[in-house]
Amino acid sequence: MHIIESGNVAAASGVQLSGAQVIAAYPITPQTPLTEKLSELVDAGELNAQYIPVESEHSAMSVCIAASSAGTRAFTATSANGLLYMNEQLHWAAGARLPIVMCVVNRGIGAPWTVWNDHQDAMSQRDTGWIQLFCCDHQQIIDTVIQAFRLAETVRIPVMVCYDGYILSHTYMPFDIPESAAAGRFLPEFAPDWALDPACPANLNTVTLPDIRPNVRGETAPGYMEIRQNLHDDMRRAIDVVADTDAEFAQVFGRGGNPFIEPYRCEDAEYVAVAMGSLSYQLRDVIDVLRQEGLAIGVAGLRLYRPFPNRAVAEALSGKKGVIVFEKAVSYGYEGPLYADIKAALYDCAQRPAVHNYILGLGGREIKTDDLFDSLRTSCGADAPEAREPAFVGLKI
Repeated sequence: MHIIESGNVAAASGVQLSGAQVIAAYPITPQTPLTEKLSELVDAGELNAQYIPVESEHSAMSVCIAASSAGTRAFTATSANGLLYMNEQLHWAAGARLPIVMCVVNRGIGAPWTVWNDHQDAMSQRDTGWIQLFCCDHQQIIDTVIQAFRLAETVRIPVMVCYDGYILSHTYMPFDIPESAAAGRFLPEFAPDWALDPACPANLNTVTLPDIRPNVRGETAPGYMEIRQNLHDDMRRAIDVVADTDAEFAQVFGRGGNPFIEPYRCEDAEYVAVAMGSLSYQLRDVIDVLRQEGLAIGVAGLRLYRPFPNRAVAEALSGKKGVIVFEKAVSYGYEGPLYADIKAALYDCAQRPAVHNYILGLGGREIKTDDLFDSLRTSCGADAPEAREPAFVGLKI
């Protein structure tokens, strides 16, 4: 079915098709319409799920942890300071290896208060052990939500589906809603390896000693450090699972094919602009004009941020003359976090390009097309210096 609706409705439709069984919700702009739509679907009998309104984002994640531990498919959504309020429980969900899916409708963090878009909320939580996927339009939102449940339940690691507040969450765009039967074939019913059961009592995630030791059955059990390495190793292996999940989704629905990086006019490009979310699509119009001016340039939209697909990044960008990273986040006192990761991925490349960093759009600051033109022309100029510090674009001072 082809419809025109908001990005939040696209996300809700993905949750509905995924057969979520428990939805925990606390309102925060700009994700509120997503959970409101889910409540309407539950109330109308169109989604067979328990909808649990809670008193805080911390409680929302706590409900999802409990529901997932009991063997049900759990979902929640949040933004900005709400995501930060969940921080403790984000670590817990990942450490407990619970396949929860959460939409993060990206918004700037207070103080000072802002309700507008940037990526600092998701970026601030990149080391919590969650997989992070970024969407560029409404079709990717609904498709990625469905894939996220399959991915989370395959690797037993929770997944954030991130998309831009207002720019995507509240705007209306056309997208296809997959047939429920096809979605069911792609994403079968959740069958956990283990779950809390009154008939078989168990303690989960009790205090772990520093070293390995026998468990109650006399078997050698990992200590805290081994558990952390297992999560890290499985996160790295999840890169391949992301690719496999995308390939299977493409076979069923005919969409996908770029699980890590979505390229645009990169085949013969000497320079590549890198961005995440809707900004990567905005850059396409700029690139088309620069191409007409004779500049061989393309755009790479990063779809998977954690685990970081460093090999795919190196393959896509090695040998280029220059890479220009645009991002709506900053790691205070250093540089843009995506910029740091891109440089690390390129470190061992024999043909390492110069890499420039532009910070823009913080707190919803308008990203002007003219500023993108100026930044790209500067970085792609023959006399462009090697960048040492990030450049903040759009400052009014």
